[in-house]
Formats: sequence, structure tokens, C-alpha cells
Amino acid sequence: MILLAPLEQFQILSLFTLKIFGLDFSITNFLIINILSLIVVTGIIFFNSFSHNYLQKSSFFFISNCWQRLFELNSSIVAQLISDIITTDNEKYFPFISLVFNFILFSNIIGLIPYTFTSTSHLFVTFLLSFSIFIGINIITIKKYGFKTFGLFLPANTSFFLALVLVPIEFVSYIAKPVSLGVRLFINLMAGHTLLKVIAGFSWGMLSLENYISFGSVIPMITLVVLFGLELGVALIQTYVFVILICIYIQDGS
Repeated sequence: MILLAPLEQFQILSLFTLKIFGLDFSITNFLIINILSLIVVTGIIFFNSFSHNYLQKSSFFFISNCWQRLFELNSSIVAQLISDIITTDNEKYFPFISLVFNFILFSNIIGLIPYTFTSTSHLFVTFLLSFSIFIGINIITIKKYGFKTFGLFLPANTSFFLALVLVPIEFVSYIAKPVSLGVRLFINLMAGHTLLKVIAGFSWGMLSLENYISFGSVIPMITLVVLFGLELGVALIQTYVFVILICIYIQDGS
């Protein structure tokens, strides 16, 4: 068995090469995993958004089954987050935030399956999410408050000379919000998966030994199981934190 380097699990590989007029439309593992995540999310919403689905079977029951309880728990967590942080007109943000929550959650969990791909371990994906959401929040804020929005960069009762110092600082800290939001998700997922790969490679190397030293592989194998549990917790927590920060940014702009 060939053991790949820890960082090779993050490589974007072309599964089917397709070029049209010099543009690359190749099918990659990155694209497959993102489509799979979207299919899972939209599938859950489709099967549980109507009283009867296309199979002519009821989607909801008075006595909840396990899938319905899981869906209700997921929705209640997102709804509770929104209602706790966003104080006004929070219902209209539920569909969007719920979609972001489930997409990141399933992308993180799918990445824990061996031989799959973690799309949220790439800066392109995390920055695309954070910056697009941040731009949308600013559009909503400017549409609502107009030029008063720029008052965010100037604290009240500030003198002219102090404003020359505070305004650039406030502007930089404001721009840093989507950067920190994207980097946080990227760093935690990439570091955790790399550590799992290193421990797994070490455990396999110990198992390949043909003497009593191979019994020492029990320790790294136990460590691997513990780290997998921790990485699952990180996947859930980082999704939770990402959505909390989105709600805070929306509340700041409201």
C-alpha cells in the first residue's frame, strides 16, 4: 500500500478533462464533493418541506420518526441561533442561514469519510462564502441606512484629529471580519485532517512491522479514534461558530 503525504488529501484532481474554447470545464473531486453536499442539503429540504413528497408518502408525522426528529433538531438549532442574535425581522434570514449551515456542516462531515475530499479546507471556498455573505450584508445595510452606514467607522463625539487615526483603524478591522471568518474555518479543518492523516500513516507503519514492536500500534490507533471524535466535534463547532458570526454581522448592520 502506498501512503500518500498528509497534504496530498487536499489536492484538487481532475477526474474528467473537458476544455471548450480554451476554458477548463474539467470534472474534479472538488466539484463532485460540492455537488454532493448541495444534493444532500436540497434533498433534505425537498423531502421535508411538503406534507407529501413525490413518492406520495407523508413527510411529517404526529409521532416523529428518527429522520424527522433529526431534521427538526437541525432546524430548531438554526432558528434558535437566529432569534437569539438577530432581534428584528429575523424570520426572513432563516432560509439563507439554514442553507449555509447545512452546506458547511455536510461538507465538513463528508470530508471525514476516508478517500473523500474536504472542500471547506480550501481558502477559495471559505473566502467565497465569507466575502459573498459580507458583501450581501453591506448591500442590505447601505440600502437601509444610506450614507449613515459610514458612521460605523467614526465613533460618536470624536474630534477631527482623533478621527484621522480611528477611521483607518475601524475600516481595517471591519474589512478583517470576512478574512477572519474564512481563515478560521479553513485553518481548523485543514489542521485537523492533516493530523488525522499523520497519525493514520504512523499507525499503518507500525502495523506493517513483523515483530513485537507492531503491538505498539495499539496506542496510535486509539489516539486516531480519539482524534477522529475530536475532529467530528470541530466540524460541528466550526459550523456553529460560522453561523453565529454571520448572525452577529447581520445584527450589527441592522
